[in-house]
This record gives sequence, structure tokens and C-alpha cells, in this order.
Amino acid sequence: MARHVGDGVFSRVAIMGNGGSGKTWLAKRLALCLERAPVHLDDVYWQPERFGSAARDKAVVAEEVRRLSRAPEWLVEGVYGWLIDVLVPRTSLLIFLDLPEDECVANVKARGKQYRESDENFAELIDWVSKYRQRVNNWNSFEAHQRLFNEFQYAKVRLRSRTEISAYADRLSSN
Repeated sequence: MARHVGDGVFSRVAIMGNGGSGKTWLAKRLALCLERAPVHLDDVYWQPERFGSAARDKAVVAEEVRRLSRAPEWLVEGVYGWLIDVLVPRTSLLIFLDLPEDECVANVKARGKQYRESDENFAELIDWVSKYRQRVNNWNSFEAHQRLFNEFQYAKVRLRSRTEISAYADRLSSN
């Protein structure tokens, strides 16, 4: 099925957006079409079993992502703009999920705590997601994602609602 989705545009796909925007959901849908497992940057960035509380060494994480970027095909999703920036030189399609913060917060609340998150970490995540457009000089912000998207010179898609995200995934699934 992967050969029907599109030429080389779908060879190296990066999905970015706020927490709760639907990056993981879309990556899972695309993975079915592309016949490849998605890479979740949360899994790369955080120490195993310590999600949200113990980050791995940033230089090691960046090097892992750089190595990954050299592969002929990949599908990566995450909020980490600095890691998306590492991927950009090899990205064939950049997808920006640009949903309002209230929708992202509602989605995070609906999915609940993950990775054995504490109540305190979950409350911090909700607050962090709600301030996506307020953060400045921060790679994990609307400002950084907007800049990455605007400067990207190849195939790119910006989806601004759950309806648009679902319709996009449905179109790809039907190809």
C-alpha cells in the first residue's frame, strides 16, 4: 500500500505540533499507509520508564535523531522543534498540526495520564500545553514550529482542526 500514497514525498515524514494536537494519532494512521513504524520523539528524548521526569542527554538524543535522518525512509512525530530541526535537511514532507490550545488541552485530558505519570506531572503537562503560543525563544512552541514550517522549502501540510487531520488521514488511506 505504501507505493500508492505518493512518490518520494512520503519517504521521510516529520509531524510536529503542540502536545495533544494529534501527532501520535496521525503518525499511527500514516504508518498503516506507509507500512513503517512511527518514531515517537518522546520515546527518544525521555529515559525509559521516566517520561516527563528524566530527559536523556540532549547531545546523545540529537545524534540518534541525526542517524535516523540518514535512513531512506522514516516517519517521525514530536513536539521537539530542535529535533525536528535536525530532521529538516532530510525531510521530504513536513506536517504541522496547528490546533487551538483548548482543543489540545481537551485531548490531553481525554487520553489521561500516560507512562505512569504522576498527578503533579500531568497537571504540569496540561499547563504547558495551554501555553504553547505564549512560549518564546523555545523550540517546543508555536513560534518555533511556525518558523520551521515557513522556512521549509519542500512538501508541507498545515492542518488546523481535528476535522482536517481526519480528512487528510482518510484521503491517504484511500489512495
